[in-house]
Amino acid sequence: MSDPYAQQPLVYSFGQGRADGSSAMKELLGGKGAGLAEMTTLGIPVPPGFTIASTLCQTYLDLNAFPPRLTRQLEAALQRLEATTGRGFGNVANPLLVSVRSGAAVSMPGMMETILNLGLNDQTVEGLAALSGNPAFAWDCYRRFVQMYGVVVFELPRTPFDLLVEEARVAHGAARDIDLPVAAIKALVARFKATIAEHSGRAFPEAPMEQLWGAVAAVFQSWNTRRAIDYRRIHDIPDTMGTAVNIVAMVYGNLGETSGTGVAFSRNPSTGEATLYGEFLCNAQGEDVVSGARTPQPIETLRDVMPGVYQELERMGRTLERHFRDVQDMEFTIEEGRLYMLQTRRGQRSGQAAFRIACEMVGEDLISEEEAVARIPPSALEQLLHPMIDPGEALDRLTTGLPASPGAASGQIVLTADDAELRARRGEAVILVRRETSPEDFHGMVAAKAVLTARGGMTSHAAVVARGMGKPCVAGAQDVTVDEHTQTVRFGDRELKLGDWITLDGSTGVVYAGQTRLLAPQLDQYYYTLMAWADKIRPMKVRVNADTPADAHRGRDHGAEGIGLCRTEHMFFDGDRLLAMREMIVAEDRPAREKALAKLLPMQRGDFEAIFRAMEGYPVTIRLLDPPLHEFLPKDETELVQLAEDLGRPLEHLRAVIESLHESNPMLGLRGCRLGIVYPEIPAMQARAIFEAACTVAARKGRVMPEVMIPLVASVVEFRRQSLIVRQVAEEVFRERQLTVPYLLGTMIELPRAALTADEIAREAQFFSFGTNDLTQTTYGLSRDDSGRFLPHYIETGIIDQDPFQTLDIAGVGKLVKMACDLGRSTRADLKLGICGEHGGDPASIAFCETVRMNYVSCSPFRVPVARLAAAQAALAARGTVDRTKATV
Repeated sequence: MSDPYAQQPLVYSFGQGRADGSSAMKELLGGKGAGLAEMTTLGIPVPPGFTIASTLCQTYLDLNAFPPRLTRQLEAALQRLEATTGRGFGNVANPLLVSVRSGAAVSMPGMMETILNLGLNDQTVEGLAALSGNPAFAWDCYRRFVQMYGVVVFELPRTPFDLLVEEARVAHGAARDIDLPVAAIKALVARFKATIAEHSGRAFPEAPMEQLWGAVAAVFQSWNTRRAIDYRRIHDIPDTMGTAVNIVAMVYGNLGETSGTGVAFSRNPSTGEATLYGEFLCNAQGEDVVSGARTPQPIETLRDVMPGVYQELERMGRTLERHFRDVQDMEFTIEEGRLYMLQTRRGQRSGQAAFRIACEMVGEDLISEEEAVARIPPSALEQLLHPMIDPGEALDRLTTGLPASPGAASGQIVLTADDAELRARRGEAVILVRRETSPEDFHGMVAAKAVLTARGGMTSHAAVVARGMGKPCVAGAQDVTVDEHTQTVRFGDRELKLGDWITLDGSTGVVYAGQTRLLAPQLDQYYYTLMAWADKIRPMKVRVNADTPADAHRGRDHGAEGIGLCRTEHMFFDGDRLLAMREMIVAEDRPAREKALAKLLPMQRGDFEAIFRAMEGYPVTIRLLDPPLHEFLPKDETELVQLAEDLGRPLEHLRAVIESLHESNPMLGLRGCRLGIVYPEIPAMQARAIFEAACTVAARKGRVMPEVMIPLVASVVEFRRQSLIVRQVAEEVFRERQLTVPYLLGTMIELPRAALTADEIAREAQFFSFGTNDLTQTTYGLSRDDSGRFLPHYIETGIIDQDPFQTLDIAGVGKLVKMACDLGRSTRADLKLGICGEHGGDPASIAFCETVRMNYVSCSPFRVPVARLAAAQAALAARGTVDRTKATV
């Protein structure tokens, strides 16, 4: 394979590249290299060094070899570094030592490798000892280097080395590694080398150039470690990006008590307060701060120990923050009272801090309102809107599943919906644990603090319902075994029983044993200020998926501008309503069905009135009955016997009815508009409930805008027949009430044929709402509840990039959506377009909705703020008015 970058330099000395305003330079040098180069041009004290471009990473990984010209360029850069420092790489009397560190364009903290003190061997260590007049320091550097080289380059575990250090400390009564006598450190170096030879079968390299090439190769190879791959997958970082390699002259924080090392943020990353925040250690190297081997001191302590250095660090933090126009995460080393900056990058921050920092930076004229909106990640909003586990708590991890609905909760294990409801009425906090949930578990999910399922995915019943209610949920925890007979739950080889406490973190998918302290969500002035800016920017409206008045109010509280999906079937799963629904299903003829439906009419009408009032004139899209009828019928014998008693019907008759409703593939069976066509009395009752409720609210001077949605349409003929029923009922109600209310009649596009014939359907439908959950299922030929068995493998092996039920598949499903939008508008220019599947709350999917000019997105109540922010960010990206690369380092 030829070198694809044959004409491009591979090595850049600090000062050759700039990070400011150049995403291309950052991609070439990586975030760390670009930051070091930029700090050098700013005159900030940075140890001299050079960067091997990230473009070489994939070439090396493909070839397992370096191109010959890299040798020439690296040796030339090393010579320049020797001239700058006045030291020689491998020079026994005056040795130049370097650090070798990774650095991708996107920060991946702790995921890749670093080696310090490279260039030491049995000869140069003596030169360093003589030069510094401190043999303990020189041999401490050597000991650290051999250990790091063994772990990083030879890929040996840390444990053998740590055990040898601990053994030496005990033998010599040393509290810290740096307190060991020189002879003991020398002995450790020898034992480390012997450990490397024993475990690898190779000798530790004494030649500095051999050490350097080994370290560069190891850093490139660390791009493909399991932890790096997993991190990229979670954070959506492309595998092709690669990492750069930074080779930097060593400065020493372990020269004594006037030296040290630390990490500092230019603002508090937890609260956003504009004050220096961080930790440091005297007489230490960087690994001591991050490894936990020693307890760091708060950065304020540096003000007492070295006040001049502290003031200089504060000044540099302000300088870098104003230059990069964002909070900086800085690594530094102090060598005998002199401060050096080793890294600066965009500082990670909590959700609370993100809002405060963005707003205050607008006030300081560092950034614009648009930039402030563009900088807030959706995860920051999720942190703000849901309870979080106190990070200071000690936790006992049980299992990990899918983070199906964010937030955290503690509660006692319950295994049935009825038990959850009963215990909740007694004031107990419970977590419903099920193999999987069904619509009949709804009341238990309402009662529970959170839901845990052993099966199902991110769009399973449990996940969708929990998100809609804003309850934490972990789904698909595959090592969970629920045994209702013994009333136990096994988490791998651990067994808990009914009533035991667990804590669930729906934001991470982790489940813990026991009860823990939770932090309540807090919304402050910064949240409301920034969200107001977002609302000014976005043209696309944000609605809420709401099936109850409580959900409607919750959506409005979060800024929803209407209801994009009201699922009427959810109104039937409770008490007398469920009984009336079951009576209708088992009825033998139309008059009997109409009699049962008459019992449901006032219930639905009352629900719609309350929802219309909650929305205060904003549009409310109501989907007519969608699921197959068997979902409303009992599953177990005890409930079936009770139903026979309640309805006064023979048990065998009910069994026969249930058997007759059985379908091999219910998702593609008698549901949606097909139900309404076979049983027209059902949509007629629902339409009457809608329009009577609308007229009641309007008569009382309320504002109301119903939108009636016919589900699962595949043909314009289906739509025409169902819409005729709705229109006839509307006219009847308007005559009876002597009042007319405006309304729209549309359909849910959730089948490929509907998308392909959208021009025909749009001649009669006034709006399309894309049901992308089912459209994804029918396009892919997947069951979303069963695909969890293989989709993770598809993602892991690169067959697909991401779960299509979480983020819209733009290439396939998205093409159908765009086609339907274009075809629909070709025959109805004012066609209203929206999306109401789970993708309506996903930022990447919302960005796509902006590109096809949808009028609105709709999502669960607690995703509404995320959708508002994402819609604003999508609008900014479409306009190209904000360069987001300037928000990062």
